[in-house]
Amino acid sequence: MTESNGKKRVVLAYSGGLDTSCLITWLQDQGYDVVTMIASLGQPTDRADIQGIADKATSLGAVASYAVDVRDEFCDTAVVDAIAANGLYQNSYPLLSALSRPIIAKHLVEIAHKEGCEAIAHGCTGKGNDQVRFELECKALDPTIEVLGPVRSWELTTRSSEIEFCAAHGIQVDATKKSPYSVDENVWGRAIECGVLEDPWNRPPADMWEMTVDPTEAPDEKCEVVLGFEAGKPVSIDGERLSVLEIVERMNQVAGSNGYGRLDMVEDRLVGLKSRECYEQPAALAIITAHKALERLCLPGDVLAAKLDLEHAWARIVYNGLWYSPLKQAYDAFFRSTQRTVTGEVRLEFYKGTCTVNGTRSPHSIYDFGLATYDEGDTFDRTAAKGFMDLFGLPNYVWASKNGSLEA
Repeated sequence: MTESNGKKRVVLAYSGGLDTSCLITWLQDQGYDVVTMIASLGQPTDRADIQGIADKATSLGAVASYAVDVRDEFCDTAVVDAIAANGLYQNSYPLLSALSRPIIAKHLVEIAHKEGCEAIAHGCTGKGNDQVRFELECKALDPTIEVLGPVRSWELTTRSSEIEFCAAHGIQVDATKKSPYSVDENVWGRAIECGVLEDPWNRPPADMWEMTVDPTEAPDEKCEVVLGFEAGKPVSIDGERLSVLEIVERMNQVAGSNGYGRLDMVEDRLVGLKSRECYEQPAALAIITAHKALERLCLPGDVLAAKLDLEHAWARIVYNGLWYSPLKQAYDAFFRSTQRTVTGEVRLEFYKGTCTVNGTRSPHSIYDFGLATYDEGDTFDRTAAKGFMDLFGLPNYVWASKNGSLEA
């Protein structure tokens, strides 16, 4: 624990961006000694100089700054859980920021204990989901710690006023009034909002995308990749065994270079408003596509149907910041059970912004050629069909005989 000088002490979830750069100085003005933490989550762009960002915090007056490499931890825990759950929020985009917040919260709480901090601070706005995630997840790990969200109530009410605050205090930030995008990114992808995107009719600017090429400019040749899974976890590409982090990084490159992985949607935030968000997630979309295909080969239909309902519920509670909750743990236990036989390979074909499954195989496949074929080797007992239909339709037959047929 760092020796105290009598001031209150807070650990700030620091990104080096606009809000948190303002917050170091602002919290100091409120009488806090500020400790910062930035997590390396495999951010895919040049903003991933994590140690340089931590050094920037020190230059702005932080009494201690931590750069924590959690890339493998993030992929081996949060990403693997999300793959098992096919974690798509509103059945559209692979959960992204919601997966990183629990890992960040865990390390914030650990650093708070180490540094003797009374509080944890974040730079989330009152309109967003992340305020809920940070506060609920930090409190789930330490119910006694105070969590501060100054951006909800401070005097810097617009991004422009924050930019002016930075200029007045000599704080260097990338955001400008002309291009005020808000970007959150990790190895699982990028989330982009604000600026011209706030009008749902506006086309996303071409220079906004960084992980994917324009599909019209993607290669003219098709690209095939074989993705291997063991118990639902990605383990190989084209037969080469890799860590989950390495697989995600490589799939980002392969899928992104073929123009695949862009999403533009209006989503429902937890706080009650709709928000237009753009996502760039080539690896996430490709891996979940492959995982779903392998599940269809290996899992019974009733398990797939029940799992789909729980997948949607899982995505909602994770989106809503309930990662460290009994319900989420119970869902995870169900998903782990279903994944025991989800082992095999999936062949993906990428071409100019598309990703198509064109082959699946597994030692646990419950696809039976003899039952499926209409050709020689057919083992299906066709004589059983009439009795099956008589029993399956019996409730309807009884209803119709007593009440008459139902008209459309």
